[in-house]
Amino acid sequence: MKKETVIVGAGLVGSLLSIYLKKRGYNVKVFERRPDMRQTAIAAGRSINLALSDRGIKALEEVGIMEEIKKITIPMHGRSIHHADGSTAFQAYGQEGQSIYSVSRGELNKKLLMLAGEEGVELHFNEKCEDFDWKKNEARFLNTATDSYSTIKYDLAFGSDGAFSAARAAHQAQHDRFQYQQYYIDFGYKELTIPPGKDGNFLMEKNALHIWPRGNYMLIALPNIDGSFTCTLFFPFEGDPSFATLNSKETVKAFFKSTFSDAAALMPNVENDFFNNPTSSLVTVKCYPWIREDKFALIGDAAHAIVPFFGQGMNCGFEDCSVLNGLIDEYHHDWNAILKAYQAVRKPDGDAIAELALNNFIEMRDKVGDPVFLLQKKIEAAIGIKYPALWTPAYAQVTFSPHIRYSTALKNSIRQEAIMQEIMQTQDLEKKWAAGELEKIILEKIK
Repeated sequence: MKKETVIVGAGLVGSLLSIYLKKRGYNVKVFERRPDMRQTAIAAGRSINLALSDRGIKALEEVGIMEEIKKITIPMHGRSIHHADGSTAFQAYGQEGQSIYSVSRGELNKKLLMLAGEEGVELHFNEKCEDFDWKKNEARFLNTATDSYSTIKYDLAFGSDGAFSAARAAHQAQHDRFQYQQYYIDFGYKELTIPPGKDGNFLMEKNALHIWPRGNYMLIALPNIDGSFTCTLFFPFEGDPSFATLNSKETVKAFFKSTFSDAAALMPNVENDFFNNPTSSLVTVKCYPWIREDKFALIGDAAHAIVPFFGQGMNCGFEDCSVLNGLIDEYHHDWNAILKAYQAVRKPDGDAIAELALNNFIEMRDKVGDPVFLLQKKIEAAIGIKYPALWTPAYAQVTFSPHIRYSTALKNSIRQEAIMQEIMQTQDLEKKWAAGELEKIILEKIK
């Protein structure tokens, strides 16, 4: 018997999960507290553009929709670093032909909802999850448009409603040993815009993720298909400079002109965007257990919200769906076994990518403009190309190696970083690297 399935949350992961399960023959109903975004304009100022990479692509390909999604993406072949002196440098992401893909969160969500609807998924909007009755297998929703309640019976339910999940709260409220941790960093973010040029032209390199690293903070920009760039300022809440000190249009304009001069020249509305768009916080969420018998599981940000600095929040959630799909085959629709295995596999990986993402923030804002760091990455890349069976750079393990688990990538990256920190202490480092002397030392340390 195919189970009656309820998914709380029609965001990216909930929408994709509904497609997976519907294709499996399950009767799927999705309940979303927001209005139907296919019918409404996307609110400006609340979305960091997303970077779709191999883990997410693999999941989209499994359900046969990647070609459709690709139409709303732009490939980014590397980072374009904008230094404070006005110079730029390009850093390729991986080996030849490897890219990540910029995509608007809102446009991607609309597309996934459209595809879910076409599959026959029941989509319900303005439905706020109020509670679960775990004994009766019922979920209760409040329709905020009609102010009416409904009770939905299910065989199987998923909480896919984000970092501040109502489904998780209901799960936690009736679980005597539920572990929960949330951690905010001292930095927030604000969305800004570089508009398209004349005739929709891109005013900067189209196929790159642009970064303005400035030590304690940074600005990034990702391309959109209309020729614009969605920019995100990652900035301290307190201190000088910070969101607290940029408190007038004059201070904002002066700060951007002096700190991000080439970007500021392309942002005619930066002062208005700065004060019209909200300042949002960045949180990491860890919890356990994710599951309840054979009836319920948390997935995506509801299970493991992470900061966006490795570009893996969406990709990790999509990979959750892919892993779950593989387990359905492995355990022949035995959801008791499926959910136990899902939790055992994905919980360590969720914790690992949370740590990797926090570490990558330091790399992006502090190190990508440091010549010593760039030499280290050059050495790592060269070793990886020459000895791929022995060494894969940490970024490539996470971004371009979906067969490597996040938890394995974290262990490998810690080991490799320890080796490189020793190597980087070498006297006459550049000369010895150019002469080939370091290669043998690195190989001995690896083995």
